Amino acid sequence: MPTFAVPKFAIRLARFTGRSLLALAAVATLIVVFLVLIVLTDGAGSGFGAWLAALGVGTVAALWRGRRRTRAARFVPFLPVVVAAALTASVCIPTAPTAPRQPSTLPFVATQHWSLATGSRVAVYHYPPAKTGPRHPVPFVYLNGGPVRGISLVDHRFLQLLARQGYDVYAYEQAGGGRSDLLPTDQYTISRSVRDLGAFVDRLGKGRVDILGFSSGGVVLTRALADPHVAARLHRAIIADPGPMDGPTAHLTGHKGRPSAIGLAPTMPGPRSTRVPRYATAFGLMRLGLLTPDTGLIGQAEGDNAFTAADLGSDTASAYCARDAHRIPTEDTAQNFSFSPAASLHVQQTVQDAPSLAPQLRRSRTPAMLMIAECSSQVRQWATAVLADDLAIQRTQYMPGVGHHMWNGLDDNNDRAAAVITAFLQAAPAPVPNYPTRDEIPTFLRNHE
Repeated sequence: MPTFAVPKFAIRLARFTGRSLLALAAVATLIVVFLVLIVLTDGAGSGFGAWLAALGVGTVAALWRGRRRTRAARFVPFLPVVVAAALTASVCIPTAPTAPRQPSTLPFVATQHWSLATGSRVAVYHYPPAKTGPRHPVPFVYLNGGPVRGISLVDHRFLQLLARQGYDVYAYEQAGGGRSDLLPTDQYTISRSVRDLGAFVDRLGKGRVDILGFSSGGVVLTRALADPHVAARLHRAIIADPGPMDGPTAHLTGHKGRPSAIGLAPTMPGPRSTRVPRYATAFGLMRLGLLTPDTGLIGQAEGDNAFTAADLGSDTASAYCARDAHRIPTEDTAQNFSFSPAASLHVQQTVQDAPSLAPQLRRSRTPAMLMIAECSSQVRQWATAVLADDLAIQRTQYMPGVGHHMWNGLDDNNDRAAAVITAFLQAAPAPVPNYPTRDEIPTFLRNHE
Protein backbone atom coordinates (compact mmCIF):
# COMPACT_ATOMS: atom_id res chain seq x y z
CA MET A 1 0.00 0.00 0.00
CA PRO A 2 1.53 3.35 -0.98
CA THR A 3 2.37 5.86 1.73
CA PHE A 4 2.39 9.62 1.41
CA ALA A 5 4.97 11.78 3.14
CA VAL A 6 3.64 14.80 4.97
CA PRO A 7 5.27 17.96 3.58
CA LYS A 8 7.72 19.57 5.96
CA PHE A 9 6.02 22.95 5.71
CA ALA A 10 2.77 21.37 6.96
CA ILE A 11 4.57 19.91 9.95
CA ARG A 12 6.16 23.27 10.70
CA LEU A 13 2.79 25.01 10.30
CA ALA A 14 1.15 22.55 12.67
CA ARG A 15 3.89 23.03 15.25
CA PHE A 16 3.77 26.81 14.90
CA THR A 17 -0.02 26.80 15.24
CA GLY A 18 0.14 24.57 18.28
CA ARG A 19 2.76 26.70 19.99
CA SER A 20 0.86 29.89 19.13
CA LEU A 21 -2.34 28.50 20.64
CA LEU A 22 -0.47 27.47 23.78
CA ALA A 23 1.05 30.94 24.04
CA LEU A 24 -2.38 32.58 23.59
CA ALA A 25 -3.82 30.25 26.21
CA ALA A 26 -1.02 31.24 28.59
CA VAL A 27 -1.70 34.94 27.98
CA ALA A 28 -5.45 34.45 28.51
CA THR A 29 -4.83 32.46 31.68
CA LEU A 30 -2.64 35.19 33.14
CA ILE A 31 -5.24 37.84 32.27
CA VAL A 32 -7.91 35.77 34.04
CA VAL A 33 -5.62 35.36 37.05
CA PHE A 34 -5.10 39.13 37.08
CA LEU A 35 -8.85 39.83 36.95
CA VAL A 36 -9.54 37.31 39.72
CA LEU A 37 -6.89 39.00 41.87
CA ILE A 38 -8.41 42.42 41.05
CA VAL A 39 -11.72 41.15 42.41
CA LEU A 40 -10.17 39.49 45.47
CA THR A 41 -8.18 42.62 46.37
CA ASP A 42 -11.00 45.02 45.32
CA GLY A 43 -8.50 46.71 43.02
CA ALA A 44 -6.18 47.79 45.84
CA GLY A 45 -3.40 50.15 44.88
CA SER A 46 -4.91 51.00 41.50
CA GLY A 47 -4.63 47.33 40.60
CA PHE A 48 -0.84 47.15 40.87
CA GLY A 49 -1.01 44.64 43.70
CA ALA A 50 -2.96 42.24 41.49
CA TRP A 51 -0.63 43.00 38.58
CA LEU A 52 2.50 42.17 40.54
CA ALA A 53 0.94 38.97 41.91
CA ALA A 54 -0.14 37.85 38.42
CA LEU A 55 3.33 38.68 37.09
CA GLY A 56 4.82 36.58 39.86
CA VAL A 57 2.55 33.65 39.01
CA GLY A 58 3.49 33.95 35.35
CA THR A 59 7.21 34.17 36.12
CA VAL A 60 7.14 31.06 38.30
CA ALA A 61 5.25 29.15 35.61
CA ALA A 62 7.72 30.29 32.91
CA LEU A 63 10.70 29.24 35.03
CA TRP A 64 9.15 25.83 35.61
CA ARG A 65 8.45 25.34 31.90
CA GLY A 66 11.95 26.36 30.91
CA ARG A 67 13.84 24.39 33.52
CA ARG A 68 14.93 21.61 31.10
CA ARG A 69 15.49 23.72 28.03
CA THR A 70 18.71 25.07 26.56
CA ARG A 71 19.87 28.46 27.76
CA ALA A 72 18.40 30.31 24.74
CA ALA A 73 15.11 28.36 24.77
CA ARG A 74 14.52 29.09 28.45
CA PHE A 75 13.41 32.62 27.58
CA VAL A 76 10.63 31.50 25.20
CA PRO A 77 8.05 30.76 27.99
CA PHE A 78 8.51 34.34 29.23
CA LEU A 79 7.05 35.80 26.02
CA PRO A 80 3.39 35.19 27.06
CA VAL A 81 4.23 36.64 30.48
CA VAL A 82 5.58 39.83 28.90
CA VAL A 83 2.53 40.15 26.62
CA ALA A 84 0.07 39.55 29.48
CA ALA A 85 1.97 41.99 31.72
CA ALA A 86 1.77 44.69 29.05
CA LEU A 87 -1.94 44.15 28.48
CA THR A 88 -2.88 44.09 32.15
CA ALA A 89 -0.66 47.06 33.01
CA SER A 90 -3.03 49.21 30.93
CA VAL A 91 -5.72 48.47 33.53
CA CYS A 92 -3.53 49.96 36.28
CA ILE A 93 -2.49 53.24 34.62
CA PRO A 94 -4.92 56.21 34.76
CA THR A 95 -5.66 57.99 31.49
CA ALA A 96 -8.25 60.39 32.93
CA PRO A 97 -7.51 63.11 35.50
CA THR A 98 -7.59 61.75 39.04
CA ALA A 99 -8.39 65.05 40.76
CA PRO A 100 -11.99 66.34 41.05
CA ARG A 101 -12.99 68.39 38.02
CA GLN A 102 -16.29 70.20 37.67
CA PRO A 103 -18.07 71.12 34.43
CA SER A 104 -17.54 74.61 33.08
CA THR A 105 -19.88 77.43 34.11
CA LEU A 106 -23.19 77.66 32.27
CA PRO A 107 -23.54 80.88 30.26
CA PHE A 108 -27.29 81.34 30.88
CA VAL A 109 -27.61 80.84 34.65
CA ALA A 110 -25.42 81.55 37.65
CA THR A 111 -24.10 78.60 39.64
CA GLN A 112 -24.37 79.09 43.38
CA HIS A 113 -22.85 76.74 45.94
CA TRP A 114 -24.76 76.16 49.13
CA SER A 115 -23.40 74.35 52.19
CA LEU A 116 -26.20 72.32 53.72
CA ALA A 117 -26.62 71.35 57.36
CA THR A 118 -25.94 67.73 56.38
CA GLY A 119 -22.40 68.61 55.31
CA SER A 120 -23.12 68.42 51.58
CA ARG A 121 -22.08 71.34 49.37
CA VAL A 122 -24.36 71.46 46.35
CA ALA A 123 -24.58 73.47 43.14
CA VAL A 124 -27.80 75.51 42.96
CA TYR A 125 -29.53 77.15 40.00
CA HIS A 126 -32.29 79.75 40.27
CA TYR A 127 -34.70 80.82 37.56
CA PRO A 128 -36.78 83.75 38.88
CA PRO A 129 -40.38 84.03 37.72
CA ALA A 130 -41.13 86.14 34.66
CA LYS A 131 -41.85 89.77 35.47
CA THR A 132 -44.98 89.74 33.31
CA GLY A 133 -48.07 87.68 34.06
CA PRO A 134 -49.19 86.03 37.31
CA ARG A 135 -46.54 84.87 39.76
CA HIS A 136 -46.96 81.80 41.91
CA PRO A 137 -46.13 82.33 45.59
CA VAL A 138 -44.81 78.84 46.37
CA PRO A 139 -41.20 78.15 45.31
CA PHE A 140 -40.70 75.27 42.87
CA VAL A 141 -37.83 72.78 43.34
CA TYR A 142 -36.60 70.26 40.77
CA LEU A 143 -34.85 66.99 41.64
CA ASN A 144 -33.15 65.50 38.57
CA GLY A 145 -32.48 61.84 37.89
CA GLY A 146 -29.15 60.11 38.00
CA PRO A 147 -28.99 59.15 40.82
CA VAL A 148 -25.75 61.18 40.93
CA ARG A 149 -25.70 63.17 37.73
CA GLY A 150 -25.52 66.75 36.57
CA ILE A 151 -28.67 68.52 35.38
CA SER A 152 -28.82 68.23 31.58
CA LEU A 153 -29.37 71.15 29.23
CA VAL A 154 -32.71 69.58 28.23
CA ASP A 155 -33.81 69.87 31.87
CA HIS A 156 -32.50 73.43 32.17
CA ARG A 157 -34.59 74.48 29.15
CA PHE A 158 -37.68 72.93 30.73
CA LEU A 159 -37.06 74.76 34.00
CA GLN A 160 -36.75 78.01 32.07
CA LEU A 161 -40.17 77.33 30.54
CA LEU A 162 -41.71 76.95 34.00
CA ALA A 163 -40.06 80.20 35.13
CA ARG A 164 -41.56 82.01 32.11
CA GLN A 165 -44.95 80.80 33.33
CA GLY A 166 -44.48 82.57 36.65
CA TYR A 167 -42.81 79.93 38.84
CA ASP A 168 -39.88 80.72 41.12
CA VAL A 169 -37.73 77.75 40.09
CA TYR A 170 -34.82 76.27 42.01
CA ALA A 171 -32.79 73.19 41.16
CA TYR A 172 -29.75 71.65 42.76
CA GLU A 173 -27.40 68.90 41.72
CA GLN A 174 -27.23 66.24 44.37
CA ALA A 175 -23.94 65.79 46.20
CA GLY A 176 -21.32 64.35 43.88
CA GLY A 177 -23.19 65.29 40.71
CA GLY A 178 -22.48 68.10 38.27
CA ARG A 179 -20.88 71.06 40.01
CA SER A 180 -21.63 69.81 43.54
CA ASP A 181 -18.78 68.67 45.76
CA LEU A 182 -17.95 64.99 46.14
CA LEU A 183 -18.66 62.95 49.25
CA PRO A 184 -16.75 59.93 50.53
CA THR A 185 -18.17 57.04 48.49
CA ASP A 186 -19.76 55.27 51.46
CA GLN A 187 -21.81 58.40 52.25
CA TYR A 188 -23.85 58.17 49.05
CA THR A 189 -27.08 56.71 50.35
CA ILE A 190 -30.75 57.24 49.57
CA SER A 191 -31.32 58.39 53.16
CA ARG A 192 -28.56 61.01 52.76
CA SER A 193 -30.28 62.24 49.59
CA VAL A 194 -33.55 62.63 51.52
CA ARG A 195 -31.82 64.50 54.34
CA ASP A 196 -30.12 66.76 51.79
CA LEU A 197 -33.53 67.61 50.32
CA GLY A 198 -34.86 68.65 53.71
CA ALA A 199 -31.70 70.66 54.41
CA PHE A 200 -31.96 72.35 51.01
CA VAL A 201 -35.52 73.52 51.66
CA ASP A 202 -34.43 74.82 55.07
CA ARG A 203 -31.50 76.66 53.47
CA LEU A 204 -33.85 78.15 50.88
CA GLY A 205 -35.80 79.67 53.75
CA LYS A 206 -39.06 80.35 51.90
CA GLY A 207 -41.37 77.99 53.71
CA ARG A 208 -42.91 74.95 52.08
CA VAL A 209 -42.12 74.21 48.45
CA ASP A 210 -43.67 72.50 45.46
CA ILE A 211 -41.34 69.83 44.15
CA LEU A 212 -40.89 67.76 41.00
CA GLY A 213 -38.80 64.59 41.29
CA PHE A 214 -37.87 62.84 38.05
CA SER A 215 -36.69 59.22 37.77
CA SER A 216 -34.29 58.60 40.68
CA GLY A 217 -35.20 62.10 41.85
CA GLY A 218 -38.73 60.72 42.11
CA VAL A 219 -37.37 58.00 44.39
CA VAL A 220 -35.84 60.63 46.67
CA LEU A 221 -39.15 62.51 46.67
CA THR A 222 -41.19 59.35 47.38
CA ARG A 223 -39.01 58.52 50.35
CA ALA A 224 -39.20 62.15 51.52
CA LEU A 225 -43.01 61.91 51.51
CA ALA A 226 -42.68 58.93 53.86
CA ASP A 227 -40.48 60.92 56.26
CA PRO A 228 -42.71 63.24 58.35
CA HIS A 229 -39.85 65.61 59.16
CA VAL A 230 -39.02 66.22 55.47
CA ALA A 231 -42.61 65.96 54.21
CA ALA A 232 -43.58 68.85 56.51
CA ARG A 233 -41.46 71.11 54.26
CA LEU A 234 -43.33 70.11 51.08
CA HIS A 235 -46.47 71.81 49.76
CA ARG A 236 -47.24 69.68 46.68
CA ALA A 237 -45.23 66.83 45.18
CA ILE A 238 -44.96 65.51 41.61
CA ILE A 239 -43.38 62.08 41.12
CA ALA A 240 -42.37 61.63 37.49
CA ASP A 241 -41.66 58.10 36.18
CA PRO A 242 -39.88 56.94 39.35
CA GLY A 243 -37.41 54.13 39.90
CA PRO A 244 -37.92 51.56 42.68
CA MET A 245 -38.57 53.13 46.07
CA ASP A 246 -37.27 50.29 48.28
CA GLY A 247 -35.84 46.78 48.27
CA PRO A 248 -39.13 44.89 47.76
CA THR A 249 -40.05 47.19 44.87
CA ALA A 250 -36.59 46.88 43.31
CA HIS A 251 -37.06 43.11 43.12
CA LEU A 252 -40.41 43.33 41.35
CA THR A 253 -40.47 42.02 37.82
CA GLY A 254 -42.86 42.96 35.07
CA HIS A 255 -43.27 44.74 31.78
CA LYS A 256 -42.17 48.23 30.82
CA GLY A 257 -44.00 50.80 28.73
CA ARG A 258 -44.57 50.87 24.97
CA PRO A 259 -41.43 50.13 22.90
CA SER A 260 -38.59 52.59 23.43
CA ALA A 261 -35.81 53.59 21.03
CA ILE A 262 -33.25 51.29 22.66
CA GLY A 263 -31.66 49.13 19.97
CA LEU A 264 -33.16 51.32 17.23
CA ALA A 265 -31.41 54.66 17.69
CA PRO A 266 -28.08 55.37 15.95
CA THR A 267 -25.01 54.88 18.09
CA MET A 268 -24.25 58.00 20.08
CA PRO A 269 -21.05 59.64 18.79
CA GLY A 270 -18.12 60.60 20.97
CA PRO A 271 -15.46 58.90 23.09
CA ARG A 272 -16.37 56.07 25.43
CA SER A 273 -14.60 55.20 28.63
CA THR A 274 -15.62 51.59 28.06
CA ARG A 275 -13.19 51.44 25.14
CA VAL A 276 -10.30 52.08 27.51
CA PRO A 277 -9.15 48.86 29.26
CA ARG A 278 -8.85 50.48 32.69
CA TYR A 279 -12.37 51.89 32.77
CA ALA A 280 -14.00 49.05 30.86
CA THR A 281 -12.64 46.70 33.54
CA ALA A 282 -13.54 48.91 36.50
CA PHE A 283 -17.06 49.86 35.40
CA GLY A 284 -17.81 46.39 34.11
CA LEU A 285 -16.79 44.66 37.33
CA MET A 286 -18.63 47.26 39.43
CA ARG A 287 -21.80 46.78 37.39
CA LEU A 288 -21.53 43.01 37.89
CA GLY A 289 -21.13 43.57 41.62
CA LEU A 290 -17.63 42.06 41.64
CA LEU A 291 -16.01 45.36 42.69
CA THR A 292 -17.39 47.69 45.34
CA PRO A 293 -18.24 51.28 44.32
CA ASP A 294 -15.36 52.49 46.50
CA THR A 295 -12.90 50.11 44.83
CA GLY A 296 -9.22 50.88 45.02
CA LEU A 297 -8.88 50.34 41.27
CA ILE A 298 -10.11 53.81 40.32
CA GLY A 299 -10.92 56.76 42.53
CA GLN A 300 -14.34 58.40 42.51
CA ALA A 301 -13.08 61.57 40.79
CA GLU A 302 -11.20 59.62 38.13
CA GLY A 303 -14.28 57.55 37.35
CA ASP A 304 -16.40 60.70 37.05
CA ASN A 305 -13.86 62.32 34.74
CA ALA A 306 -13.58 59.23 32.56
CA PHE A 307 -17.30 58.59 32.10
CA THR A 308 -18.86 60.21 29.00
CA ALA A 309 -22.31 60.80 27.58
CA ALA A 310 -21.64 58.13 24.94
CA ASP A 311 -21.27 55.59 27.76
CA LEU A 312 -24.94 56.23 28.57
CA GLY A 313 -26.02 56.00 24.93
CA SER A 314 -28.33 53.03 25.43
CA ASP A 315 -29.86 54.62 28.54
CA THR A 316 -30.52 57.80 26.59
CA ALA A 317 -32.17 55.85 23.76
CA SER A 318 -34.34 53.99 26.27
CA ALA A 319 -35.78 57.34 27.40
CA TYR A 320 -37.47 57.97 24.03
CA CYS A 321 -40.28 56.29 22.11
CA ALA A 322 -39.37 53.95 19.26
CA ARG A 323 -40.94 56.39 16.81
CA ASP A 324 -38.38 59.01 17.88
CA ALA A 325 -35.35 56.73 17.47
CA HIS A 326 -33.88 58.73 14.59
CA ARG A 327 -34.52 62.18 16.02
CA ILE A 328 -33.37 61.90 19.62
CA PRO A 329 -32.17 65.37 20.62
CA THR A 330 -28.74 66.08 22.03
CA GLU A 331 -29.58 66.21 25.73
CA ASP A 332 -26.29 67.68 26.86
CA THR A 333 -22.87 68.90 25.84
CA ALA A 334 -19.55 67.33 26.72
CA GLN A 335 -18.76 70.48 28.74
CA ASN A 336 -21.88 70.15 30.91
CA PHE A 337 -22.27 66.37 31.13
CA SER A 338 -21.45 64.78 34.48
CA PHE A 339 -22.23 61.33 35.81
CA SER A 340 -20.75 59.50 38.79
CA PRO A 341 -20.98 55.73 38.22
CA ALA A 342 -19.56 54.71 41.62
CA ALA A 343 -21.76 57.08 43.62
CA SER A 344 -24.84 56.13 41.59
CA LEU A 345 -24.25 52.42 42.16
CA HIS A 346 -23.84 53.06 45.88
CA VAL A 347 -27.14 54.95 46.08
CA GLN A 348 -28.92 52.25 44.07
CA GLN A 349 -27.54 49.57 46.37
CA THR A 350 -28.90 51.35 49.45
CA VAL A 351 -32.32 51.48 47.77
CA GLN A 352 -32.17 47.75 47.03
CA ASP A 353 -31.17 47.05 50.64
CA ALA A 354 -33.90 49.26 52.12
CA PRO A 355 -36.90 47.60 53.85
CA SER A 356 -40.43 48.19 52.62
CA LEU A 357 -41.43 51.85 52.59
CA ALA A 358 -45.15 51.08 52.28
CA PRO A 359 -46.13 51.43 55.99
CA GLN A 360 -44.61 54.91 56.23
CA LEU A 361 -45.80 56.03 52.79
CA ARG A 362 -49.40 55.15 53.61
CA ARG A 363 -49.31 57.82 56.32
CA SER A 364 -48.28 60.57 53.87
CA ARG A 365 -50.60 63.57 53.74
CA THR A 366 -48.78 65.74 51.18
CA PRO A 367 -50.92 66.23 48.04
CA ALA A 368 -49.11 64.39 45.25
CA MET A 369 -49.35 63.57 41.55
CA LEU A 370 -47.81 60.67 39.63
CA MET A 371 -46.66 61.03 36.01
CA ILE A 372 -46.15 57.91 33.85
CA ALA A 373 -44.69 57.98 30.33
CA GLU A 374 -46.24 55.89 27.56
CA CYS A 375 -42.85 54.59 26.36
CA SER A 376 -41.26 54.44 29.79
CA SER A 377 -38.19 52.26 30.19
CA GLN A 378 -39.05 51.83 33.87
CA VAL A 379 -40.74 48.69 35.17
CA ARG A 380 -44.40 49.63 35.51
CA GLN A 381 -44.67 48.12 38.98
CA TRP A 382 -42.21 50.72 40.27
CA ALA A 383 -44.73 53.47 39.60
CA THR A 384 -47.86 51.51 40.49
CA ALA A 385 -46.35 50.52 43.84
CA VAL A 386 -46.10 54.21 44.70
CA LEU A 387 -49.66 54.79 43.51
CA ALA A 388 -50.95 51.87 45.56
CA ASP A 389 -49.23 52.89 48.80
CA ASP A 390 -49.32 56.71 48.73
CA LEU A 391 -52.95 57.44 49.50
CA ALA A 392 -52.30 61.18 49.12
CA ILE A 393 -51.78 60.87 45.35
CA GLN A 394 -54.67 62.87 43.93
CA ARG A 395 -54.18 62.20 40.23
CA THR A 396 -52.13 60.09 37.85
CA GLN A 397 -51.20 61.48 34.44
CA TYR A 398 -50.41 58.92 31.75
CA MET A 399 -48.38 60.91 29.21
CA PRO A 400 -48.95 59.69 25.63
CA GLY A 401 -46.29 59.98 22.93
CA VAL A 402 -43.29 60.41 25.22
CA GLY A 403 -40.61 58.22 26.74
CA HIS A 404 -39.02 58.29 30.18
CA HIS A 405 -37.61 61.80 29.57
CA MET A 406 -41.03 63.41 29.16
CA TRP A 407 -39.81 66.98 28.58
CA ASN A 408 -37.32 66.58 25.76
CA GLY A 409 -37.81 69.52 23.41
CA LEU A 410 -39.43 67.42 20.68
CA ASP A 411 -42.71 68.67 19.20
CA ASP A 412 -44.88 70.10 22.01
CA ASN A 413 -43.67 67.67 24.68
CA ASN A 414 -42.32 70.41 26.96
CA ASP A 415 -45.58 72.36 26.79
CA ARG A 416 -47.67 69.26 27.48
CA ALA A 417 -45.55 68.28 30.48
CA ALA A 418 -45.68 71.85 31.80
CA ALA A 419 -49.47 71.93 31.37
CA VAL A 420 -49.88 68.76 33.45
CA ILE A 421 -47.54 70.03 36.17
CA THR A 422 -48.99 73.54 36.43
CA ALA A 423 -52.57 72.26 36.43
CA PHE A 424 -51.83 70.12 39.48
CA LEU A 425 -49.94 72.87 41.29
CA GLN A 426 -52.86 75.25 40.74
CA ALA A 427 -55.49 72.60 41.59
CA ALA A 428 -56.93 73.12 38.11
CA PRO A 429 -58.60 70.43 35.96
CA ALA A 430 -56.09 67.96 34.52
CA PRO A 431 -55.38 68.28 30.78
CA VAL A 432 -55.29 64.47 30.39
CA PRO A 433 -57.45 61.81 32.06
CA ASN A 434 -56.71 60.70 35.60
CA TYR A 435 -55.39 57.28 34.65
CA PRO A 436 -54.67 54.81 36.06
CA THR A 437 -56.48 55.33 39.33
CA ARG A 438 -55.62 53.16 42.29
CA ASP A 439 -58.49 50.81 41.45
CA GLU A 440 -57.36 50.58 37.81
CA ILE A 441 -53.84 49.33 38.59
CA PRO A 442 -54.66 45.64 37.85
CA THR A 443 -56.22 46.57 34.50
CA PHE A 444 -53.34 48.88 33.65
CA LEU A 445 -50.78 46.15 34.30
CA ARG A 446 -52.84 43.44 32.63
CA ASN A 447 -53.16 45.51 29.44
CA HIS A 448 -49.36 46.03 29.33
CA GLU A 449 -49.78 49.79 28.90
